[in-house]
Amino acid sequence: MRILLTEDDPQLGRATQIGLEQAGYAVDWVQSAESAHTAVRLHRYACVLLDLGLPGQDGMQALDQLRRNGYDGAILIVTARDQIPDRIAGLDGGADDFIIKPFDLDELAARVRSACRRAAGRLREQLVHGDIVIDVADRQVQQAGQPVPLTSKEFSILLMLIEQRGRVLSREQLEESLYGWGEEVESNAVQVHIHHLRRKLGKALIRTVHAVGYSIDKPAAGAASAA
Repeated sequence: MRILLTEDDPQLGRATQIGLEQAGYAVDWVQSAESAHTAVRLHRYACVLLDLGLPGQDGMQALDQLRRNGYDGAILIVTARDQIPDRIAGLDGGADDFIIKPFDLDELAARVRSACRRAAGRLREQLVHGDIVIDVADRQVQQAGQPVPLTSKEFSILLMLIEQRGRVLSREQLEESLYGWGEEVESNAVQVHIHHLRRKLGKALIRTVHAVGYSIDKPAAGAASAA
């Protein structure tokens, strides 16, 4: 899952980026609202972490512009402003959550998961597809009650395909969500991850649509479904 972090403090920005990457996210970091708007135009982000004290444009103005320009992903305001009117204004302005600096990285990661879950229409941090159970918070997978070890990229691909089951996702769409700026992407990286997922979870799970992409089909009527 790819996140855009806006933070003009270099030390805090880098620490937050590292912490979220360790939690399994691909994180692009910008230090101004102008750069954030450019990034959102160019890439698809599941979540934007928005500092209110940005240079050039106030965070509240940036929030309004993001929503007016059609960004429909999760937005979390991350700020040192701790007054109730600021929180109300942020939430009423289109933010999904509000977290005060200094914050705990584990709590921030949990709030990101929660906001992205709501944006994706999920009710809880567990997805079920047939005999596969995905624990989103702990990034763990079980099949038929047995743990299945996955790499971070394999887990992210599986999560995206199951969240959007029935839809075909192209290699480019998967790469866009998996890799942040500066990460080197081999031309066959997605194919390799798909191969490993099939080996671990069964060849029939992921369907290749020739010249289009990959899909996980919706379960037949009456079968267990994602929740």
